[in-house]
Amino acid sequence: MVKTTVVTALTCAALSLAAAAPAATAAVQSPAAVAPATLRSPDKHIAVTFQQSDGRLTYAIARDGKPVLLASDLGLQLAGADLTDDLTLLSTSTPHAVEDHYLMAVGKRKDITYRANEQTWSLQNKKQQKIDIVFRVSNDGVAFRYIVADTSLPLKKLVQEHTTFALPSGAKAWLQPMAVAQTGWSNTNPSYEEHYQMEIAAGTKSPTEAGWVFPALFSTGANWVAISEANMDGSWQASRLAQDSNGGIYRIGNPMAAEVYTNGGLMAETESTLTSPWRVIALGPLATVTNSTLGTDLAAPAVAFDAARVKPGHASWSWGILKDDATVYDVQKKFIDYAADMKWDYTLIDADWDRKIGYDKIKQLADYAATKNVGLLLWYNSSGDWNKTEYTPKSQLLTHAQRVKEFKRLSDMGIKGVKIDFFGGDGQSMIAYYLDILRDAADAGLLVNFHGATLPRGWTRTWPNLMTMEAVRGFEFTSFEQVDEDLMPSHAAMLPFARNLFDPMDFTPVVFGDIPKIKRASSNGFELATSVLYLSGIQHFVEIPEGMATVPDYVKKFMQDLPRSWDDSRLVDGYPGKYAVIARRAGDTWYIAGINGGTTDKTLTLDLSFIGNKQGMIITDGDSPRSFNQRSIAAGKKVAVTIKPHGGFVIQL
Repeated sequence: MVKTTVVTALTCAALSLAAAAPAATAAVQSPAAVAPATLRSPDKHIAVTFQQSDGRLTYAIARDGKPVLLASDLGLQLAGADLTDDLTLLSTSTPHAVEDHYLMAVGKRKDITYRANEQTWSLQNKKQQKIDIVFRVSNDGVAFRYIVADTSLPLKKLVQEHTTFALPSGAKAWLQPMAVAQTGWSNTNPSYEEHYQMEIAAGTKSPTEAGWVFPALFSTGANWVAISEANMDGSWQASRLAQDSNGGIYRIGNPMAAEVYTNGGLMAETESTLTSPWRVIALGPLATVTNSTLGTDLAAPAVAFDAARVKPGHASWSWGILKDDATVYDVQKKFIDYAADMKWDYTLIDADWDRKIGYDKIKQLADYAATKNVGLLLWYNSSGDWNKTEYTPKSQLLTHAQRVKEFKRLSDMGIKGVKIDFFGGDGQSMIAYYLDILRDAADAGLLVNFHGATLPRGWTRTWPNLMTMEAVRGFEFTSFEQVDEDLMPSHAAMLPFARNLFDPMDFTPVVFGDIPKIKRASSNGFELATSVLYLSGIQHFVEIPEGMATVPDYVKKFMQDLPRSWDDSRLVDGYPGKYAVIARRAGDTWYIAGINGGTTDKTLTLDLSFIGNKQGMIITDGDSPRSFNQRSIAAGKKVAVTIKPHGGFVIQL
């Protein structure tokens, strides 16, 4: 079964498609002579209209005739080539259908088919320097990318992308500020670990000069819009939205100068074909956006990887509650026993294991874990000199030769994967560093978890050994500061609609006991729900043996039997930052999880008719935030559930 999850995607040949747009035009046309053209989604609900006038090409998006994005700019500024102004249309391709079928080891569903209509616009400037802009329109959104293959430009060096996203008047935004590079603890920013600003007016200036992170979520009228990017191959920097967005017009922003691998490049630069990542715009009702897989639909197909080693799962982890002092042999052996008792697949041993335990003793732990059918995961520090962190092992993965040597050593020891922390940002050279690590880890048969990291942007499709990435203000922050714990319930109710929308997220959820020096804001029902609500290839549960010992047997059994991956997922109900109810299927069993990020009771009538006539059970909060209640339940067209403040539930049918 695992073998099928890493099959390279089958990309069907482009099919001829009758369309209202004109056939490819060979003759160069003056800008004023080109009439607006429209490319529609297969179901005809989404329309992208192109207008080429005064030397500029713009696009606008509507759904069922209602504006989603107003006329927005396109184009690239390269060193020695302005491909934004004074452009002449050379040709437009005939619209054609594209279809892609692929399988995922990690994500909201395993078996995915992507269908869209595609059209390419070819333009040139007054110097006859050429650019192609490729658009795709699917039933759940729009994507486009730039291709510059002009051989008259021997060096194609990006200066600025001029893409904009113009929101209609009255649009609202749910956005996370990007941290300024070289700030924060030991200069480890940026790492996508800020709180969201929710339901703010579109056009609000970012509080930081670094801008806003992807995915960026908006609502306009009846439609929701999630903007992101996909298909990062290491040749291009990771982008974000710029700080200023006057009038609700958002621009692509660049990484800050410090966000590079030591002496590496910041912006895309090549002597061959320059191809941008896909600009991704999921749109429609909130359920359509939340259920979308565009973030992986547009990623590159999977590379070869030993299918037997692609094993999503659950992990015990001491550091979340016990911190640095627990990274010692005896405690880690206890957590291996804990994982075995919970029927979990892994134990993660965190920072400084090389100094506090050592390679030889780690090998003993790995051998012991193997007798319990538990695999070991080991922490590494990614950094060279781009931050001031001192945790080790450090500076052992900086070069290909180092990685090959270290990864072989780990593989020979029986280690199953690595957690690599403290990356330096989004510059092109840093993005290439991530992919170099993934490639070398894949060659060694190791699973990967990136922390202190960027957004994955579909990498879990391309690299099946990538299980998860942090890029979230997760549990560890709530264990440091009460203010983070107090904000956590609403923050948690935001994540399924943005950070965890397309990509796995290592929030490290679920705590039933105490957090040292912190007053918990969430109920135990809330915590249990996050085990289903959050998507992560390896779910590192923060609860320790003492906390798990306090829960009823039926809760422990739920955590023991919880599926490692999902065949399907769908939004049942929710509103970003307020509450979320999501259903996930594994085989013939559905799991529905809901959380209330608010401070008052939330009574919902859930439509579970898609499940059919199934019987099951629901676990909710009991009379106190630390207690549970279980009762039988039947799926029907309408199921009433009341979620207590900062509470939650799970249903298994």
